[in-house]
Amino acid sequence: MDSNKMAVSINKAINTQEVAVKEKHARTCILGTHHEKGAHTFWLAVNRLPLSSNAVLCWKFCHVFHKLLRDGHPSVIKDSMRHKADLNDMSRMWGHLSEGYGKLCSIYLKLLITKMEFHIKNPRFPGNLQMSNRQLDEAGENDVNNFFQLTVEMFDYLECELNLFLGVFSSLDMSRSVSVTAAGQCRLAPLIQVILDSSHLYDYTVKLLFKLHSCLPADTLQGHRDRFQEQFKKLKSLFYRSSNLQYFKRLIQIPQLPENPPNFLRASALSEHISPVVVIPVESSSPESEHVVETEDLVDTDIPPLPSVVDSKFDDFFGTSAATDPFNFSQNGMRKDEKDRLIEQLTAELQALKEELESFRLESGRLCQALRGRVNELEAELAEQTHLKQQALGESEFLRVELDDLRRVKEDTEKEQRSLSEIERKAQANEQRYTKLKEKYTELVQSHADLLRKNAEVTRQMTVARAAQDEVENVKKEMQDKLKAVQDSTSQQEKAQLEQLQALQAELMSSRTELETLKSAVTSSQQSSEQLNTQLSALEAEKAGLLETVSQKEAELAGLGVELERVQSSLTTERESGVKAAEALQNQLNEKESREQALESELVSLRWAALRAALEEGGRIVQDSLNQLEDPAHISCTSSADYLVSRCQVALECVERLQSARDGFVSDNTDVSGLVRAVTQFAHLVGDVIVQGSATSHMVPVEQADALADNVKACGAEAMALLCQLKEQKSMGTADCSRLTSALDTVMALGEKLRPRGLELQQGELGDLVEQEMSATSAAVESAAARIEEMLNKSRAVDTGIKMEVNERILASCTDLMQAIKVLVLSSKDLQRDIVESGRGAASMKEFYAKNSRWTEGLISASKAVGWGATMLVDAADQVVQGKGKFEELMVCSHEIAASTAQLVAASKVKADKGSTNLSRLQQASKGVTQATAGVVASTKSGKSQIEDTETMDFSAMTLTQIKRQEMDAQVLVLELETRLQKERERLGELRKKHYKLAGVAEGWGGEDEGTG
Repeated sequence: MDSNKMAVSINKAINTQEVAVKEKHARTCILGTHHEKGAHTFWLAVNRLPLSSNAVLCWKFCHVFHKLLRDGHPSVIKDSMRHKADLNDMSRMWGHLSEGYGKLCSIYLKLLITKMEFHIKNPRFPGNLQMSNRQLDEAGENDVNNFFQLTVEMFDYLECELNLFLGVFSSLDMSRSVSVTAAGQCRLAPLIQVILDSSHLYDYTVKLLFKLHSCLPADTLQGHRDRFQEQFKKLKSLFYRSSNLQYFKRLIQIPQLPENPPNFLRASALSEHISPVVVIPVESSSPESEHVVETEDLVDTDIPPLPSVVDSKFDDFFGTSAATDPFNFSQNGMRKDEKDRLIEQLTAELQALKEELESFRLESGRLCQALRGRVNELEAELAEQTHLKQQALGESEFLRVELDDLRRVKEDTEKEQRSLSEIERKAQANEQRYTKLKEKYTELVQSHADLLRKNAEVTRQMTVARAAQDEVENVKKEMQDKLKAVQDSTSQQEKAQLEQLQALQAELMSSRTELETLKSAVTSSQQSSEQLNTQLSALEAEKAGLLETVSQKEAELAGLGVELERVQSSLTTERESGVKAAEALQNQLNEKESREQALESELVSLRWAALRAALEEGGRIVQDSLNQLEDPAHISCTSSADYLVSRCQVALECVERLQSARDGFVSDNTDVSGLVRAVTQFAHLVGDVIVQGSATSHMVPVEQADALADNVKACGAEAMALLCQLKEQKSMGTADCSRLTSALDTVMALGEKLRPRGLELQQGELGDLVEQEMSATSAAVESAAARIEEMLNKSRAVDTGIKMEVNERILASCTDLMQAIKVLVLSSKDLQRDIVESGRGAASMKEFYAKNSRWTEGLISASKAVGWGATMLVDAADQVVQGKGKFEELMVCSHEIAASTAQLVAASKVKADKGSTNLSRLQQASKGVTQATAGVVASTKSGKSQIEDTETMDFSAMTLTQIKRQEMDAQVLVLELETRLQKERERLGELRKKHYKLAGVAEGWGGEDEGTG
C-alpha cells in the first residue's frame, strides 16, 4: 500500500467535522500499519495536525488511534510509546476544560496511555485482548504474585474505560434522540471499542480473582473484591444504557451482565460464570452509510401544521393587509350584514378545517394501524422464515440420510458390477467352449464326407476290377495259347491284383467301422449341441438383461474414467515433480555430506582450539593467583585454616574429576565440554587455594607461614606444569596429576596443623545444644499459639464492632503463622536427621555435629532467632489487641520471623541432597510461612485502615485562622517526623552493624572470616 494513500486516508478520517469516523478510512489506516509493519506513516501524518487547537480533531484522532492499537500491527504499540510524553502533555492541556470535547479528549488520552503501558508491561496480551484460558495462565507464569499484580493493572485499565463511558454519557442530552444525529454519533462511535475492551477485561478479572482466592486468604483480597463490586455495578449500568440506544442496536450486540456479581468465596461459582461475548453483525452497515436524521427534521405526524394552512386561507379572503388588521371594516366601507356574512363564512371555513383536521387524524391513525399490521406481518414472516430454517435443517438431515443411502447403493452397485464381470467372464468361457465344439463338429462332418468319397472310389475300383476279371477270362479262352508264354507273368500279376483287392477290402471294412463310430459321435455331438444351444439362449437372455444394467452404469463409469484419467495425469505430474525433487534432494544430500565432512574436520580443530583456550585461561588464572602473593596489598588479606582445609578438599576432588575428564576425552574426543568445564573449575579452585593459603599464612607464626607459602607456590607451579602438558596432544595421555595431588595434600596437612584447638572442648556439646535449641523453638511456638488463642477469647469477650473484627482477623492470621512455623520446625528436624544419617558414616551424631561445627552453630543461631521472633510477635499482638501497641510493630515482627525462617531454611539445606523428599517438604513449609507472614501484614494493614477510617477529620467548626494555625502546626510536625525518621534510619543501620558484629563473635567468626579479608 502506498504511504501517500495512507496519509490521505488519515487526513480524511481525522478532520474537524463533527461526524463519526468513516469505517473505510479507518480500515485503510489499519491495513497500512500491517503493510509497513509499524505506525511511522501514521505518526508522520498526525504530527502535522493541530490536535492541541481543535477538540473535535483531537477526539477523532483518539478514535482512530484506539482502532490502530486494537486491530493494527503489533508494532504500533512500540512505535507509539515514543510519543507518550506528547500525549501526556496534551491530556493535561485538554483537562483544563470542564465541558465539551476538551474534557472528553483528556479522559480518552489517559485511557490510550494506560492501554499502551498495559500492553508494554504484559506483551503476551494482544491489542484486541482476545486470549484463551491457557494463554491467560501462561501470562501469569504460574506465580501468584504475578497474578496479583496483573489483576491490579486490569482494574486500573477498566477504570479508565468506565471513566470514558461515563464522560460521554454525561456530555449528551439523553432526553433527545442524540444517537441519530451526526454530533451524537461522533461522540458515541468510540464507545464500540470501549465495549469490546471492557467485556474482555471483565471476563479476565473474574477468572484471575477466582485463581487468587484459590491461593491466597480471603482477607488479603478484600480490597480486590470491593473494587470489583464497584466496577461491576458501573459496567452493568453502562451496558444496559448502551443497549437501549438506537445507534448501537444496528452496529453491535451488547451482552448483559448477571444480576449479582460472582461470589469469589465459593470456588464452585467459577463454573457458573459466563464470559460476555460482544457480537458485531457482519451484514450491519457502517455508521457513515446510514442516513442521519437531524432533530430539526423530526416532525410529529399526529398533528399537521395547521397555522400555515389557516394563514393561507385567511390571506385568500382578506389579503395581506387584512391579515394585520382583519376587522378594520371602516376602510373598506362594509355593512353590518356583510360582516355577518363574512363571519358565517369564516365559521364555515373553520368548521371545514376542523373536519379536515379530523380526517388527517383518522388518516394518521389508519396509517399507524397499517404500520402495526405491517410489523405484525414482518414478525409473522420472521416466524415463517424461522420455520423454514427449521424445515431446511430437517431437509438437510434428510438429504444427509439420503446421501448415506446413495453411498450404500453405490457400494451395492459396485458389488453387482463385480458380479456382472464374473458372469460375463463365465459367458465368455461358455462361448469359447461352444466355439470349440462347433469347430470339432465341423471337423467331424468334413471327415465323414472324405470317408464317403473314399468309399465311392473303392466301390468304383472294385467294379473296374470285376470287369477286368471277366475280360481276362474271355481273353484267356481266346488267347490260351498266347498266354502260355506269359503265364508266369500273368499269374504274378493276378496274385498282385488279388493282394491288392484283399487290401482294399480290409480298408473298406475298417472304413465302414470308422463310419459307424463317426455316426454315433455325430449323433452324440448333435445332442450336446442342442443342449448347448439351449444353455446359450438362456445365457443370451440373461446377458441381455445384464447389458441393460451395464448400460445404466456406463455413464457413471465414464465419469469415473474421466476422474481417473485426471487423477492419473495429476499422479504422473506429481511423480515427475517427485523425481525431480528427489534428484534435487539427492544433490543437496551429497552437498550436505561434503559440508558435514568439512565441518567435522573444522569441528575437531575447534575442539582443540577451545580446549587450548580454556587451558591458557586456566594458566592465566593460576598465574594471577601466584602474582597476588607478591602484591603488597595482599598482606592485609587474612583467612582461616578451616576455610583453607575446606578449599583444599574441594580442589582435590576437582583434580580427580579433571583426570577422569582427561581419560574420557582421550578415549572419545568428540565431546570436549566436560574437559573444558573441569579445567575451568580446576583453575579457579587451585587459584583459590593459593590465595587462601597465602592469606592464612598472614595469621600464623613466621616459620609456619614460610612453610605454608612455599608449599602453596609449589602447588601453583605443579598446576602450571599440568596445564602445559594438557595443551599438547602427544603429552595429554601421559599427563600426571600425582605431583599436584601430593602438593595439595601437603598444604591441607599444614592447614590441619594450623586449625585452632580451643573449640574442641565445646564441640562435644554441640549435638546436645542443637537438640535443645530445636526443642526450645518448638516449645516457644506452641506457647505462642496458646497465648494467641487466649488473647482471641479475651477479645471476643471484651471488644465489639470493628475493633473485635480487626482483632479476630489479626489473631487468626497470627495463629496461621504459628502453625506454619511449627510445620517448618518439624520439617527442619526431619531434614537434619537425614543429613546426619547420610553424612556421619560410622561416626556418632555428636561427632558429626562436632566435625561440622560451623554448620551446627548456624542451625543453633537460626533456631534461636525463630523462637525469639515468635515470642516478640505474640507480645506485639497482645499490645495491639489491648490498644496499647502499634500496628507497625506487628508488621516488623512478621518480617523478622520471615527472615529468621529463611535463615533456618538456608542453614538446613546447605548439606542436604537436592533430591531429598524432606528438603522439598521444608521448602514447601517455607513458602507456607511466607504466605502466612503476608497474611499477617495484609490483615494488619486492613485493620489499621478500618480503624483509621473511623477517626474522620471534621474541620467544619473551625475558623480560617484556626485552620491556618493547624496547618502550620501540621507542617512543623511533618518536618520533625521527617528528621526523626532520618535519625531512626541511621540508628537502625548502626544497630544492624552492631548486631552482625556481636553475632559473629558469639558464633566464633571473631578474627578469622570464612574467606579472604
